[in-house]
Amino acid sequence: MIIKKIIKNFSPEYISIVLIFLLDRFTKLYVIYLNEKNNNSELFSSQFLNIRLIWNDGIAFGLFSFKENYLYNFMTAIILVVIIIIFIMIIKNEGFARHSLAMILGGALGNFYDRIYYRAVPDFIDFHLENFHWFIFNVSDIFITIGVVLMICTEIINNSKKDINEKI
Repeated sequence: MIIKKIIKNFSPEYISIVLIFLLDRFTKLYVIYLNEKNNNSELFSSQFLNIRLIWNDGIAFGLFSFKENYLYNFMTAIILVVIIIIFIMIIKNEGFARHSLAMILGGALGNFYDRIYYRAVPDFIDFHLENFHWFIFNVSDIFITIGVVLMICTEIINNSKKDINEKI
């Protein structure tokens, strides 16, 4: 039943999920290659941006790093459940919400793949202002963040439209 619905509702969102996943894989593999070639040294450094590889075994921006396998596996299982829920939401939604969810799913799949394959997620984009460094992140994180922000904007706009329609 779900397969029929997917085929019936095939759309550009599915292509964007694959493209986001592939872009993420390419950038991570390239940075890992450069890191090995340069003996784990910083790959790029400028006034506001550094490219250096770190291995994140936690979730979002390195939070909840666990050394115990059972906690890591538990968090990975929860992430898989969230990915399945997002996939179902893509099937049930339409319009801009669907595009936003596709960005989130594409990024989530990229990071989930790394959690399974490497047991950690390679992060390498380090924005900073003098000594203040933001969390180090990757391409998947960019798309997840953009997707979440767009979902929030979509909900705010939809709720505003509902309030206006209820007043009329």
